Amino acid sequence: MAEQERAVRTRERLIGSAAETFCREGFAVASLFVISAQAGVGSGALHFHFAGKAALADAVESAALDRLRIIAGVASREGAGRLQCLVDVTHGLALGLRGDVVLRAGFGLGRDTARVTPGGLREHWRCCVEEAVAEAGKARELRPGVAPENAVTAVVAATAGFEALGSREEVWLMPRTIARFWELLPALAAGDRLAALEPEGSSGD
Repeated sequence: MAEQERAVRTRERLIGSAAETFCREGFAVASLFVISAQAGVGSGALHFHFAGKAALADAVESAALDRLRIIAGVASREGAGRLQCLVDVTHGLALGLRGDVVLRAGFGLGRDTARVTPGGLREHWRCCVEEAVAEAGKARELRPGVAPENAVTAVVAATAGFEALGSREEVWLMPRTIARFWELLPALAAGDRLAALEPEGSSGD
């Protein structure tokens, strides 16, 4: 059992080290030697867990997806309006991107020209937004005349921009920046829902 736990910890260290290296250097330049040394393990241990750099990048993206699912699950709490949940999950995503190198690397790998793979975090994020907007439409939370696909396009494009810009300047991921985007809610939300929405995100208390 102790050996199994050690193997799990080694794998997690390698994923964390790879995430830091991919964020810092990009997929193409990242060195397996640097990743293993930074994790404090030998190259043999790295290759025991991962066949190569592509497999390691897959593991980083998978771990990042797990984090994104947790963020979406926390924001989608019972009893909250669907638009407010969408506001909250964008704030949660920005917070995660500021503080979690694995989440940041997962998104970064998705736009790395040396490693473009179908699906991934962006596809999952788009699906999350589509689901939230569809539910908001069913609950009559959208302003009359707003096409759900237009709302999805706006939210996905904005958050993708915040993520890309935030990889260089953290101000793009700060709560006030996300709130400024959601202050455009009058163009999206039905009038009787607008007053209850909090662009800064709700605490859930």
